Amino acid sequence: MRTRGRHPRTVVITGASGGVGRAVVRRFAVRGDRLVLVARGKTGLDSALADARAAGAEAIAVQADVADPAAVEAAAVAAEAAFGPIDVWVNNAFVGVFAPFTQVTAVEFKRVTEVTYLGYVYGTQAALRRMLPLDRGTLVQVGSAIAYRGIPLQSAYSGAKHAIQGWHEALRCELLHSGTNVRSTMVQLPAVNTPQFDWVLSRLPRRAQPVPPIHQPEIAARAIVYAADHPERREYWVGASTAATLVANAVAPGLLDRYLARTGFASQQTDEPRDGDDPRGNLWSPADEYRDHGAHGRFDDQSQKRSAQLWASQHHGALAATALLTAVGGGVLWRRRG
Repeated sequence: MRTRGRHPRTVVITGASGGVGRAVVRRFAVRGDRLVLVARGKTGLDSALADARAAGAEAIAVQADVADPAAVEAAAVAAEAAFGPIDVWVNNAFVGVFAPFTQVTAVEFKRVTEVTYLGYVYGTQAALRRMLPLDRGTLVQVGSAIAYRGIPLQSAYSGAKHAIQGWHEALRCELLHSGTNVRSTMVQLPAVNTPQFDWVLSRLPRRAQPVPPIHQPEIAARAIVYAADHPERREYWVGASTAATLVANAVAPGLLDRYLARTGFASQQTDEPRDGDDPRGNLWSPADEYRDHGAHGRFDDQSQKRSAQLWASQHHGALAATALLTAVGGGVLWRRRG
């Protein structure tokens, strides 16, 4: 992926130690960008750092909890000290709880909101303090179809992703109004095969799983890196399921409520019972503090490696031109037949 004549950029990635963040690290690393990896877990973070350096990238790791604005600011300071001005900031870190809303405590709900929503706010504030004076830089907010369509058993995560969506729309309007060259874009992801389903705090009777169809994290990484290169678009949709969900929610949200009420509980659980004493929930402490979980979860045999919708999202112009030519051609043919 290295491009001759391309200047490496300084990229900060939160949630870099596992899952989608880990795949994003690898994707940026093979391009030769300078990376600042931010996460809580030392073992996972050290392994992500090793991945980046093995790919030939300059990189540093910063242990930080994004729910702490001072820690996020310190990460930005470390990034500048190591590599100079920040070119790209990717907000990706999150935590969640798998449980009915009535089984989520107030402190747990607050914690999910602080990490998954406010972590993005704090990261963006730290980045903008540096990007705006230079009149350049790109922010990539990693979202989800859940940013538009909440689902049962993930009320705290759904609320946080909806909050990110509304906040990001307001932020984009302000950036456009100011005339700055700093850009912010959002990538809406489908269900992804990451380790989160084995480390998110769960009170479900059976083991948690992503709602099929499931996609590999490398698909998400490709979309995120592409968005960093093309931030003029307000958002990118990854996966046909994301597109279908967003369209269905816009057209018939009440019908989708009923559909998810019938299917949303079973589709997020496997047939295997959950270990009631499973200590791996990472709400309060990192699951990869002493063990590296990598990018992939346990659903490799069920996961898609490609996304036609991602290509379509990246090529709206070409698709629009094709549609126009088809319509014009059809009109000419219709007139000739007439």
